[in-house]
Amino acid sequence: MRPALLVFDGDCGFCTTSVDRLRALLPRFPEARPWQRVDLDELGLSLDDVTTFAWLIDRESGRRWHGAQTFAALLSGQRGALPRMIGGALAAPGLRVVAARGYDWVSAHRHRLPGGTPACALPEPPASAS
Repeated sequence: MRPALLVFDGDCGFCTTSVDRLRALLPRFPEARPWQRVDLDELGLSLDDVTTFAWLIDRESGRRWHGAQTFAALLSGQRGALPRMIGGALAAPGLRVVAARGYDWVSAHRHRLPGGTPACALPEPPASAS
């Protein structure tokens, strides 16, 4: 996992706490950096990309995962059979949709979750012109 880079929202207390907890739990953990401290252009990411999802980028192969699939890839990269099974299940076609919906829910409510602060709230989508 070392050539990989985990990009997350460093202004979000919930996101930072989650990364710290995952780093402590998962023996194989990539370099993790807040999007505020990386060159987005160099990584091929936009501001919308990084404010919407966490990203895992394999800098050797160029593969990238976002949102729930970031978590699935982190688990799949572990040595133990159980985390790899869970990661594989989260990436499977049937559960992939459920995992994405779960990630979207957590993302939308991260300011209310443990470690979250009002600064963690995502901006409201612009009102559609009618």
